[in-house]
Amino acid sequence: HGQCPSSPCALPRIPHDPSTPREPVRAHSQPVRLKRASVVPDSSRHWRVSAKKRTSTRTVAMPNLVHHVHGKKRVRVARTWREGDVHHFVEWMVQVSIESDMEHAYKTASNKGMTTTDTTKNQCYVVAKKMAHRCSPEEYVMTLGQQFLDCYPLISAVEVSLEEKPWTRTSVKGQPHDHGYSMQGPCTRTAQAVVRRGAAAQVTSGMLEFKVLKTTQSGYEGFFTDKHTSLKETKERILATSLNVQWTYGVGPVACYNKCYDQVTETLKELFFGPPKGGVYSPSVQYTLYQMGTAVVERVAEVQQVTMNAPNIHFIPMNVPGMPPFNDDIYVATSEPHGDITATVSKDQIFQAVSKL
Repeated sequence: HGQCPSSPCALPRIPHDPSTPREPVRAHSQPVRLKRASVVPDSSRHWRVSAKKRTSTRTVAMPNLVHHVHGKKRVRVARTWREGDVHHFVEWMVQVSIESDMEHAYKTASNKGMTTTDTTKNQCYVVAKKMAHRCSPEEYVMTLGQQFLDCYPLISAVEVSLEEKPWTRTSVKGQPHDHGYSMQGPCTRTAQAVVRRGAAAQVTSGMLEFKVLKTTQSGYEGFFTDKHTSLKETKERILATSLNVQWTYGVGPVACYNKCYDQVTETLKELFFGPPKGGVYSPSVQYTLYQMGTAVVERVAEVQQVTMNAPNIHFIPMNVPGMPPFNDDIYVATSEPHGDITATVSKDQIFQAVSKL
């Protein structure tokens, strides 16, 4: 192909000297045969590319199994501890992920040494039975993880997590019932443990959908606006969210996980709502989350880091035609679309990701 004369890469045209005879253009009597390189696999599973007068070796990445886990999800375990006439009840949704020396099960037709997901499910009930005395969710997930390491030598690590249904002891005529429960708790409690051979268990506690709301003492103003901004500044609004919270523990032993859970819950409530009389003003969800997280790591000695996710539950002022104007009284309740705000507060200056397999 010719090049554009205006191209910087175009070669200058050289004028022909009339005194020099032109060489005639001759066609090849035989077609030009191009040598095709040969490509053959060598013993190292790399490809060797070779051609006459030229040999080069090129390494081509081969597909490889770089990570694998197996386990069981949504194992529903219920447990009753009978202490005389008073019974204590829990319901857990358990999930187990196993890391093991089972690469051959993926690469060959052999299942030798495989701990089946059915066995995994059954171990959840075996360990629940072994917990003869009332235990916290954290104690259960650590014990279950260790059970897999003790029973199956090919397993190197286990991640066990659970969600606890909010069953709470019911009261009749103002008295706690011996064996009656109702599901009216504020949220779902969570616990997780990653157990590895030769290492201490890494425990994470938390809660899901801890719904909190206050009808006043909240505002939002001073934010950036442009032609696409429809949100109006306000010093008076409903603040509501469905908190998802996770916290990790320091190096030392935890005497009572249940106590830590109660302390974290009470601290979150106190910093969100403020004093019973008058409350506390919140200039933004971000500011309030930081205050809550700071109080948790300062007041609960065992907690190392806390992460709070706060999806907004919106209550939009509603002006009904033909009725008096809005007076902080009538709202449209909606949760979609919603803002989503997350903050992590740590005793240290370093963010630590929650341990996972």
